[in-house]
Formats: sequence, C-alpha cells, structure tokens
Amino acid sequence: MAFLMRKVCGSLLSRLGSTSGRSSSEFPADYPSMGAFDQLPVDVFIQILRFLGPKEVAKTSLVCKSWKLLASENRLWIFFFQNGKESWDSILFSETHLRLGTSSMTYYDQSPQLSFMNIYAMRATVPGSVIIDGGSGYCKFGWSKYDSPSGRCATFLEFGNIESPMYARLRHFFLTIYNRMQVKPSSQPIIVSIPICHSDDTESARASRRQLMETIYSVLFDMNAPAVCAIDQAVLALYAAKRTSGIVVNIGFHVTSIVPILRGKVMREVGVEIVGQGALKLTGFLRELMQQRNISFESLYTVRTIKEKLCYVARDYEAELCKDTQASCEVAGEGWFTLSKERFQTTEILFQPQIGGMRAMGLHRAVGLCMDHCFAAEVASDNGWFKTVVLAGGSSCLPGLPERLEKELYKLFPPSMSDGIKVIPPPYGTDSAWFGAKVVSNVSTFSEAWCTTKKQFRQKFRRNVTSLIGAW
Repeated sequence: MAFLMRKVCGSLLSRLGSTSGRSSSEFPADYPSMGAFDQLPVDVFIQILRFLGPKEVAKTSLVCKSWKLLASENRLWIFFFQNGKESWDSILFSETHLRLGTSSMTYYDQSPQLSFMNIYAMRATVPGSVIIDGGSGYCKFGWSKYDSPSGRCATFLEFGNIESPMYARLRHFFLTIYNRMQVKPSSQPIIVSIPICHSDDTESARASRRQLMETIYSVLFDMNAPAVCAIDQAVLALYAAKRTSGIVVNIGFHVTSIVPILRGKVMREVGVEIVGQGALKLTGFLRELMQQRNISFESLYTVRTIKEKLCYVARDYEAELCKDTQASCEVAGEGWFTLSKERFQTTEILFQPQIGGMRAMGLHRAVGLCMDHCFAAEVASDNGWFKTVVLAGGSSCLPGLPERLEKELYKLFPPSMSDGIKVIPPPYGTDSAWFGAKVVSNVSTFSEAWCTTKKQFRQKFRRNVTSLIGAW
C-alpha cells in the first residue's frame, strides 16, 4: 500500500503542471479531509487514478474513507469501461435495463442509481456462458466471452414440432453442439434462444410452448447443466438493438414473424403476425427467375449464395425497372453469374407476393396490422413503444430493406400515426439473436436474475403438477 501511495504522489507531482488548464472543481465542504491533498482539484485526482488502472484504483479505496469515496467515482469507472473490449453503450443498456431480469423492465423510463465500480468487479466474475441460437434454418453457437459465434451448422431440429420423441431429439441436438464446442455440459450456464413457434395465444398454444420450455430445461438439467436461461429469439434480437420495447420483424427460413414486444415480454395477447414467406421462398423465386433466363446452376445452395451477394430491395420498384441494374458475382467451384432485374424482383415478393404467384399479405401490411393492434390494445401509456421496428434473420440483411419498409409504413398511416416510426436494420447481421444473448450473459447479475437452476426448475414443476391435480 505504501508503494501505491508513493506511485499516486509521484504521478500527481509529475502532472500538476499539465493539468492546470483542467476543471478546478474543489472537494465539497463535507468531504472527508485528505490532509495536504485538500488543496488540489478533484479532477486532478481523477486523472491520476485513470493512469493507475482499475486494480490499483480498487486498492486505493482501502486507504481511508476519503480515498474510498474518490475511487468509487462513477465517471472514473465509466472511463475504464469505455476503454475496455465491450462497447460502453452495450454495457449501459444491459446494466440499466437488464441487470435485475424482467422485473427491471417494469419501469422502463427510470434508470437506477448504479455503482459502476461494483458493476466492474461483478462483471469480471460473471461465468462464461454457452450460447445456442437455434434458428429455423441455421444454428449459431459459441462462448459468451468471444466476439462472435464460434460455430454454425444447419439446424437439424424443428423447435416448433413438439411431437414425440421431442426429448430424444433435443438431447441429440444439445449433445452435438457440446461435442463441437468440446465443452462439458456441467461447466457453464447455457443460454438457449427459442424461435417463434405457436404464435397465437390460445390455451393449446400456451400448453405447447410450456411443454417445449419444460423439455428444454429437463434435457439440459439431465445433462448436468448448472443453470439454464431460455429466451425468445425475437426478444434477443430486440436486446441486440438495445431496446426492450418494439416490434421485431424476424424473417426466418420458412416464415416471417412480426412480434410485438413490450418491456421484454412478447405481447401474444396483442397478436403475433405470421407471413408465409421466408428465406426459402426468396431463394425459390430467384431460382425460377434464373431458370426463365436459362441460367444453369448446380444446386439451391448456389442460388442462395447468389441471392446473398447480388439481391437487394428496391426503394421504388417501378423506377428500378427502368434502370440498368446488371451485376455479377462468383460462386466458388461454379464460376461467374450475372443478374439484372432479378436482383430486386426476387425481394419484391416480400411487398408484392402476387408477383411470385403467392396469396399472402405484404410485409409492410403485416407490420402495419401489428401496429394497429398495438395501438388499439392500449397496453402502455406511451403509444410510441411499437413504432420502433427491428429487423432480424438472415434475409433481413438484404440492402435497402429497412428504407423500403419504413417508406411503405409511412404511406400506410396518416401523419399523426406514422410520426416517429423507425426501422432498424439487424444490429449484428445474421447473428443478432446470438449477440442479444451475449448482452444478457455478461450482465453483472446474470446468474441470479436470469438463470434457472435445477432445484428451482424442480420446485416450479412440482407446483405446476400440484395445481393441475387440484384443478382436476
């Protein structure tokens, strides 16, 4: 400690000349005395402590009460956060909105008074988690401490299919992921994202969702997982955009889901809209257009690759038809492919399904219908909560989609309703849900606020069984 004090004093003496132009705010009158240091501005001390680093600053808090108060200054620890690996805005969102679990979202506009010194220490001890984002087309998995998923694979499990033997298929699914990650199930908490399934709010749909959740927990706890957190995929995509309320448009492999979410809760009573068009329909329509032009290809995978490289959404479809939009790309092992109007005609079926011979609602109309339902439901005092639209899913990364959808929504509603509508592109591309889980997993109170342990699950399960027997 004596060495540390000498280091502080040495830094102070060497930097006094260079800090004379800084803010000279003095210590408050009721601040504990620091002896000879009382003549120095507080900001000078803050600047010195920044150079010491978080570990040394934490040690200075043990010197005396005055040093403890100084070392716990929020602006000092915000500086340490801002110079770390994780973005500050992500930390601020998670710690002010998610740290206490869903209960912290009850009062969305109120930010609790936090000690970022304590949060810094707590986040350093948060256990690394295994994140499994099981989408309807592709699964992303990896460690929460990494910057991106460590692996991807085609999803070989229909989450929405609850027919027997669901337990065996789920166990095979999770074991396969664990083997690829080379991790023991008992070593880290697990976060599982659950794709939207059984979108309605009927009793049978609620029972199906409960059965799916209980089976996921049962499988993972039987595999000795220490704690499990299962969250809806749309909610995670919303968290990745640093929001807790809004509408998530999740363009999945088979269908597109329009999901209203208020304070982290899917508003199924308001209504989840499902449009029967997903990534597979887009790829299939591009295949038809290529066949009409006698463009040969080896497989549907080739078509999907071309779609991802060349296709985009036209802001004005009629105007785009008059332009020269020819472009080319190379597909490994198959050579070069050239498309023209097919580039934006493929994606136009999202807004005009009849072009592709489909009888379905256009994406903008489905989102507009969801907004109408949210407005009519009056579930919150703020009627603007549903005007934020967050895109999710691989096909939502197509260039031009956010701008086109926002334009169409403004055309659907009168100015009084459309004012404030904002469409946000996928914050992390195809991995948005995975990053939403990462935000949750690194919250300082993650294990206590979000995870369910085996003991908690068994207690809840017994209560459910008891209540069912009583009702019967």
